[in-house]
Amino acid sequence: MASIITSASADTARVLLPIADRPNQNALDFAARLRRVRLGVIVALTAVVMIFVSYSSAYVVRQGLPTLDPGTGTLVRDWLPLQLPNFLLVNTLVLLVSTLTMELARRQAVRLGVAAGIASGPTGRAETDKMPWLPLTAILGLSFLAGQGLVWRELAARGFYVATSPSSSFFYLLTGMHGIHLFGGILALLAAAAASLLHKSAASTAVVVDATAWYWHFMTVLWLYILCLLEFAP
Repeated sequence: MASIITSASADTARVLLPIADRPNQNALDFAARLRRVRLGVIVALTAVVMIFVSYSSAYVVRQGLPTLDPGTGTLVRDWLPLQLPNFLLVNTLVLLVSTLTMELARRQAVRLGVAAGIASGPTGRAETDKMPWLPLTAILGLSFLAGQGLVWRELAARGFYVATSPSSSFFYLLTGMHGIHLFGGILALLAAAAASLLHKSAASTAVVVDATAWYWHFMTVLWLYILCLLEFAP
């Protein structure tokens, strides 16, 4: 009986609370959606981490393994040290700037999503003119991929192709796989931009931008890891 009275009292207190002091259900739903999507991103990124951990292990192990020379029948070391192109530093700077603009886009989108939910419910529309960081991030991402193409051309001009040596093969593999995953992030950015242009709700747009931002930040950290691997474990 005491528990029933306590529960009834709590319900009464909530009813008697001023409307301004009550938790906004739309805002709570929006926060719950963000948590679910972020959890999904973490699960997806776990698979990406496992892929690059396996590549890294193979990279380190392959350096110490000799190979059989068919001409002499002896074991020789065919690992050729690869000097990284200087343009990689410029490309890295572009990616670092893009992760900053992506974070600004994420914060703007979340603020608009929360404001729209509180003011007009879940049907509040996204205001695309207030999210200039989103297209800028996409441009920087495409610039990074174009820069990777220039890096590969420079290596080819120096005589390092995919099959030139194990070291060059791993360079193309690691940077190429990273580029493919980053392109996936660019597609997600385009999906967020399309959601805004199609007048989807601000909350839905914010969820897409937020998930893309966490994915994008991970791609930046992954790129820094790849650079350190290639530079300090040649």
